[in-house]
Amino acid sequence: MDLITHVLIAYLLTLGLVGFHVQYIAAGALAGGLPDADALLFPLARRWPIFSHRGITHSLLGVTVIAIGGALIAPLILPGSVLIYFAVFLLGGVLHILLDGFTNYSVPPLLPFSPKRIAFDAERAVNFFVLIFSVVSMYVLLGVERNVVALDIYWASIYFLSGFFALYLGLRLAVRLWLGRRAHLYGEFRYIVPTENPFVWFLFGESRDGGHLRRSLGRYVVGRGLQGPYTLDIPLTGAPEGTPRAVTSAAAALEQSFPLLAREPAGRMGRMAEETHMFARADPTMDGGWIARWYSIEFGMLGRWLTIEVSFPPGGGAPRVDRKFRRIAMPWKDAPSSV
Repeated sequence: MDLITHVLIAYLLTLGLVGFHVQYIAAGALAGGLPDADALLFPLARRWPIFSHRGITHSLLGVTVIAIGGALIAPLILPGSVLIYFAVFLLGGVLHILLDGFTNYSVPPLLPFSPKRIAFDAERAVNFFVLIFSVVSMYVLLGVERNVVALDIYWASIYFLSGFFALYLGLRLAVRLWLGRRAHLYGEFRYIVPTENPFVWFLFGESRDGGHLRRSLGRYVVGRGLQGPYTLDIPLTGAPEGTPRAVTSAAAALEQSFPLLAREPAGRMGRMAEETHMFARADPTMDGGWIARWYSIEFGMLGRWLTIEVSFPPGGGAPRVDRKFRRIAMPWKDAPSSV
């Protein structure tokens, strides 16, 4: 979940629990976003992966250590109870872990005792529309209304925003649980992936049959049913390294690009790509070559998708691998729905 939404929800919850005590509200809101400061630890993460983004700072131990430090330092800045400071810092940190675990990007709550990561797949890691709503809400609360409007009006805004997030997250959770019980009825789907729209979800499956890998993708729209499933059959032989064959068909483009895809995430895209599910399409190019586009169904925004493109020159030769956000003609475009 994005940083602004983390801070806003922590602000709302802290205010609701402790009332208008500026020092505690500020501490709770700060704690709601503080775990994401691990992005500043990237020099350490190169040597110790535990300090990578959504690593130790996104664990119960990590937020407890942060809460202890905050409780000791905060009273030196704004007077207050050490115990209350500790409570609101811990509340904000635990809330951060819960909200991130609610998304499709996993967190390790028991690190360093257990490396197991948890992701509930009920919301996008970054939902552009929620981000914009949170930015506008923060501006209204802290820039337009605070110390300007009557207290009753300010509380009305707090109740409205709290109710909005409760309903929104509740809707996400309800649909996710409902699909979790019914996904198997639509095909061999193992994974449920949220989109930016709480009424639109992806269903994804993968199976191996001999020398082929089959991936299945469905697009579920609440109230309309399933579009798909769409299947992708990939031969697992691939081209021997160093001896690329000339690509003359979509099937050959997918076959030869898949081994490159397996090496690409670790080198250029990090854990984000390693945790994603990818579907593909292959198309001829104007110069007679082929291009295979592998796009992530988790990481998309405003119609653009995180994509690994493997371009094959005409007549053979080494393929070129690139990464970008781009628009792709999805298989469900203009397809009928089925229930």
